[in-house]
Amino acid sequence: MTPDPFHRCLILTGPTGSGKSALALELAERLDAEIVCMDSMTVYRGMDIGTAKPSTTDRARVPHHLLDVLDPSQSANVAWWLGRAEQVVHDLEQRGKQVLIVGGTAMYLKALLHGLFDGPSADPVIRERLELEPPEELYARLTKLDPVSAERIHPNNVRRVVRALEVWELTGQPLSRLQEQWQRPAANDDQRCLCLDVPREELYARIDARVSRMFDEGWIEEVRRLRGLPMSREASQALGYKELFAYLEGKITREQALDEVRTRTRQFAKRQMTWFRHLPECRMVEAQLTFRVWESKMKRRCVPESESVI
Repeated sequence: MTPDPFHRCLILTGPTGSGKSALALELAERLDAEIVCMDSMTVYRGMDIGTAKPSTTDRARVPHHLLDVLDPSQSANVAWWLGRAEQVVHDLEQRGKQVLIVGGTAMYLKALLHGLFDGPSADPVIRERLELEPPEELYARLTKLDPVSAERIHPNNVRRVVRALEVWELTGQPLSRLQEQWQRPAANDDQRCLCLDVPREELYARIDARVSRMFDEGWIEEVRRLRGLPMSREASQALGYKELFAYLEGKITREQALDEVRTRTRQFAKRQMTWFRHLPECRMVEAQLTFRVWESKMKRRCVPESESVI
């Protein structure tokens, strides 16, 4: 069995808009921890507002790792992130630091908890053929062949749809079945991975308010600076950027873009929660309970401000 290089790490996850980043700062300070970001989009430089990236002030308060490590033209997948995260965690633990892994990318979390399954290598011939087909036909085929994967993958995420169909052609098995063959079994520890549980109506209200703030804080200008620059398939999947590109091209109004981004983000949060609830290691908690669960690991005993306001 493959050893778990992350077994001493604490993990804070939850859907987008649940308050992970702000809570993580308080937890990290009390744990004397540094934060490793478990987010597939905050790795990209220049995509700051739209990915709700921690500010320079936040990073000065607590060191963050795996932020701003790639240009948007570069690709990053779960295997790449897992390898980088393992190296960062090793270096931090060598310095005697507690590691707090924070983020909501569900596939990264599952790979972190279980190791990465040994799937077939990419076949460029199959992949090129699939990529020439209309996306809606690809997704319809995936729904018939592997409905479990289809439920997990957004129809617009062509890269993942193609990969799932490629795996089917190469192995004759659904990707969802292969993904049950992880390197490590579930750890028997209900205090290692905490998932923020926010009532749906409250979460959706937070998401709507946050998207509005992003627009007010200059997200449109951020996207304008990215126009014409090469973007990898992974970076182009970031929530909201497609809608803002459409707005800048005059295809939709600002209000339509705002509404569409809110809708897509709420749908994404719902899919995230489905993932988290199916991971037995994820303990669903309210924000203030995280301090009690990890109290024995904390260096500072002061009452955090968030306990009185969250």
